[in-house]
Amino acid sequence: MSEEKQEQWITITPNGPYVVTGGVPLTTRYPAMSTYGEPLAWDPVGAEETTSQVQAKYALCRCGQSGNKPYCDGTHARVGFDGTVTAGRQPSATRRERYEADGLVMTDEPGLCVHAGFCGTRFTNVWEMIKRNKDPEVRARLLEMVKNCPSGRLEVTLAEASAPVEPAFTPSIATMPDGPLWVRGGITVQTIDGVAYEIRNRVTLCRCGQSHNKPFCDGTHVEAGFKTAEL
Repeated sequence: MSEEKQEQWITITPNGPYVVTGGVPLTTRYPAMSTYGEPLAWDPVGAEETTSQVQAKYALCRCGQSGNKPYCDGTHARVGFDGTVTAGRQPSATRRERYEADGLVMTDEPGLCVHAGFCGTRFTNVWEMIKRNKDPEVRARLLEMVKNCPSGRLEVTLAEASAPVEPAFTPSIATMPDGPLWVRGGITVQTIDGVAYEIRNRVTLCRCGQSHNKPFCDGTHVEAGFKTAEL
């Protein structure tokens, strides 16, 4: 690694914000929807994401009540936010359900679901499609749907490979409309004492303040009706 390359990490502060260090780009991604309201891809499709300015260090709201989302404005202290982390430290692989058929292995960790909706359509879903993945068109669509899962709840591995098929991400953070923070590209997420969670290519962090799996999103923002104002 070049000495000029700055390390990047996210620190979960006690009952406070996520402090992002190392000049991590911050952007927003929107789901491109079909006429039936089904998410098809992340917009902009095939375009390099840009930000107007990359800050060396910044704090992102974790309590869900900042008046300056996605940034922290100190509201967590006023409302008495309880940001106790509860997520297990074991590798994700220890919690995954396994589905295998015709040369593909799909694994699923339901506790990471953020309800992004890329895993199914009004006709089918990835759990059904893997049974039919011998069809090249079905397999290609399945792989694309799994790669669009922002949290990495779903992963697919070719049976002869040792690692899942993953999208190539430049280390960055994207806000999802009315949803979590989408951390991409293997950025370290750690507690204030420097204890890091498993580094993964796709991670979604709670920013509604109500997840039962903090610091990770568990989809509670949908039930809570969480809204963002940075759009």
